[in-house]
Amino acid sequence: MSNELIERVARATGERGGDGPFATPIDGVILLRSSREKLPAPLIMKPALCVVVQGAKWTTFGGRRYDYGPGRALVVSVEMPATSRVVKASETEPFLGIVIEFDLAVMRDVLERLDAPPQRAAGPIGHGVCVTDFDGPLADCVLRLIRLLDTPAAIPVVAPLVMREICYWLLAGPHGGEVSRVVLANGHAQRVVAAIHALRDQFAEAVRIDELAAVAQMSPSAFHRQFKALTSMTPLQYQKQLRLLEARHLMVTGAANAETAAYRVGYESPSQFSREYARMFGAPPRRDVVTLKGVPAEG
Repeated sequence: MSNELIERVARATGERGGDGPFATPIDGVILLRSSREKLPAPLIMKPALCVVVQGAKWTTFGGRRYDYGPGRALVVSVEMPATSRVVKASETEPFLGIVIEFDLAVMRDVLERLDAPPQRAAGPIGHGVCVTDFDGPLADCVLRLIRLLDTPAAIPVVAPLVMREICYWLLAGPHGGEVSRVVLANGHAQRVVAAIHALRDQFAEAVRIDELAAVAQMSPSAFHRQFKALTSMTPLQYQKQLRLLEARHLMVTGAANAETAAYRVGYESPSQFSREYARMFGAPPRRDVVTLKGVPAEG
């Protein structure tokens, strides 16, 4: 890991004071800092390159766990519920990270311009997540992106160019085939992504697999199989996590109490909501919200 990258992220986050995710002037770039190890935190992961600059963390998707630290990066190519935990951090050596969210339209445009598109393995689509080496040209691009924080006037012109270069190196890398499958307009993975977007927009409604399959232009059985292959969970499991995460957000922000939140996200039974909430977050709604309001959020 580049000492310069460590120093720049440490300085940029240290100037903000405290821990947490910090937005930057570069659209889609978020800096992370944590001075202590944290409990697992459920969240929605957008398509992104997640780099650990210092420390270590793990993230799970549908029961699959991915560990990564300096020299490794998590590549998420599909929006998915996840659980993440910082497992190495201290006051003297805080966890430092960078999240670079993808614009899939840009990724698709870069893919279409490649002279030799990534070789895609035959067979079912793979999971929309992988851990890759963070070195060489990819690491150089990220360093140049972070350097732009010192020259704000250059960001609107230069940052989009560096973002495109990052897309190129991901597509040209060892996991380029899997990344490309998700952005291909007519591929199975992209059709599943279209159904994921429909599910996300209507998560409070009852799930009808045949309707989602129609969005994906697949038979219900093929859709169910491809959905689980890409996300490591079934459509119902995906929906449940979306509902519970949204309910948690409503309660933490004070927008609703537990019963109201349950109904707003689509539950008909507050008791069922409470059971499933405790199963996912490790505590019933009221206790979990009290704890969250007294503990810094996971980054």
